[in-house]
Amino acid sequence: MVQQIVLPIKDSNVLKMVQDTLLDSFRAGRRNYTIFQVGKATLLRVSDVMTLKKSDVFNLDGTVKQTVFIHDKKTGKPNTLYLKPVQQDLLVYHGWLVQQNINSDWLFPSTAHPDRHITEKQFYKIMARVGDLLGINYLGTHTMRKTGAYRVYTQSNYNIGLVMHLLNQSSEAMTLKYLGLDQASRETMLDQIDFG
Repeated sequence: MVQQIVLPIKDSNVLKMVQDTLLDSFRAGRRNYTIFQVGKATLLRVSDVMTLKKSDVFNLDGTVKQTVFIHDKKTGKPNTLYLKPVQQDLLVYHGWLVQQNINSDWLFPSTAHPDRHITEKQFYKIMARVGDLLGINYLGTHTMRKTGAYRVYTQSNYNIGLVMHLLNQSSEAMTLKYLGLDQASRETMLDQIDFG
């Protein structure tokens, strides 16, 4: 099997199309869209997004907590998530869960088995389907994390330290590689520099 290359979505119009497709092309579109939004805003690995509990994110009255403290599954490192950027999406999602009468401890339950969370494999299939519908070949389960990282990087004035911290990574080289900063985008950045 060929290792699929997953890249960040760099174009805001493409991002909007992906979000709309997640929302509109599936029965549980609201859940799929919210998974993507949470993954993008928290920069979590998909395994950590899927295992979030409802009680991690929501207060008992249905309001959204500002921060969540977790341990990354892959590295075991502690991680604090800031939820304010996706507060609105989460509130709408909470309303959808109530409306659909889905009672689960998991934030992102499987619609077939609400006592379980959606699996990475299921979410991979959802992202692959979106890719097929839109004719995009670089979508995968890590798209949301990479897209979030890329957007933070470009909108924070290329603050690699911040992105490293948010990704919970320990090497700048690893983070740059993760961002998909290939020669072309490095050259675009270098074109902006006045070397005097």
